[in-house]
Amino acid sequence: MSGFKPFEILPGDPSPSLVILADHAMNRLPAEYGDLGLPAEAFTRHIAYDIGVEEVTRGLSARLGVPAVLGCFSRLLIDPNRGEDDPTLIMKLSDGMVIPSNHPLSDDERERRLALYHRPYHDAVATVIAETWRLSGKPPLVISVHSFTHAWKGIPRPWHAGVLWDTDPRAAQLLIDLLGADPALIVGDNEPYDGALRGDTMHRHCSMTGLAHALLEIRQDLIGERPGIDAWVDRLAPLLAAMTEREDLHEVQMHGSRVI
Repeated sequence: MSGFKPFEILPGDPSPSLVILADHAMNRLPAEYGDLGLPAEAFTRHIAYDIGVEEVTRGLSARLGVPAVLGCFSRLLIDPNRGEDDPTLIMKLSDGMVIPSNHPLSDDERERRLALYHRPYHDAVATVIAETWRLSGKPPLVISVHSFTHAWKGIPRPWHAGVLWDTDPRAAQLLIDLLGADPALIVGDNEPYDGALRGDTMHRHCSMTGLAHALLEIRQDLIGERPGIDAWVDRLAPLLAAMTEREDLHEVQMHGSRVI
């Protein structure tokens, strides 16, 4: 096995009690998997990773001085934002592209990818959240950063950003309101996806533990280049800083779940 590391932890000051996550930050593969039988072009697309998210997350972590966890493997290998029993955990077909090395897939290979990549990433997330909580003395606010395509199946998506959530509205509604205060932005509430997904990162680390959280989706064409990345870091940093000042976002509250 190679020395491929499935996650990267960006260190930070625990005292604001904010943790930033980026499940799909990178499009990398361990050397032993080659290219999964795909052309190089596949790894420039959203099917391999969330375009722009690594740079936005690094920028926010540096600006706010808070810890972050980045996923270092492509979602084409195994998707860290899926539960272990989710049928889309290892995709055989993604947005019209067949992934040859993922079909057929033996039970042993599925378990290998879980053991070497998926579980270590989630262990890192759990550790950073726990350490932030221990050192700050208060439950952390968790923000997960993702990005989405500007169109899907030929239909344009109007939102500049979307905030996803399940049953805990504390952080999500506040972030929607803060972003929506900018008249230039169209902000989706559980758009372009629904935040209720059993076993995903937010469900596993926040919904099931009562931590305030929100999943932020930014449209990829807005953060595909450095000026857009910098603009979104500039926009988000003061909003997240303000959110960390809210006492209700540092309380454990169990809200149940509406996930299927």
